[in-house]
Amino acid sequence: MGNDFNQQVIDEFRANSGRVGGWFEGARLILLTTTGARSGAAHTTPLGYLPDGGDRILVIGSAGGAPTHPDWFRNLVADPRATVEDGVFVYDATAAVLTGAERDRVFARAVEADPGWGDYQARTSRVLPVVALRQDPGPPRFAEAARPASWVRR
Repeated sequence: MGNDFNQQVIDEFRANSGRVGGWFEGARLILLTTTGARSGAAHTTPLGYLPDGGDRILVIGSAGGAPTHPDWFRNLVADPRATVEDGVFVYDATAAVLTGAERDRVFARAVEADPGWGDYQARTSRVLPVVALRQDPGPPRFAEAARPASWVRR
């Protein structure tokens, strides 16, 4: 998926408090903003996620089964700080790449919930990374479209 496609999803996500149509209609989506490993610039990517209870969510670096890890994953390895938008709230998070038995257990759970993850894994020889995003301490902020003041018609 190219940058134009991603930007359309980002714009729709932000305009509709996290709801989008098309390929992602009804899917659990977040917008993940990372810092570019080489550029130092902010990069925002729409991603599917799995809830993991408590203060963390899980994302998988599938890149649709491509032979290389997605840029957002490489960015998180270089700098684990990120921003997560869920449609209503925006919060800072810290990423941790899951390994070993924990990674395998979580990935199996992901495939059970959505067999597409298994299809992506079958398309590539690399092990798809699983990343836990843990919300940093402190309250989240309202996303722009979800701000209570935005509900008032002027």
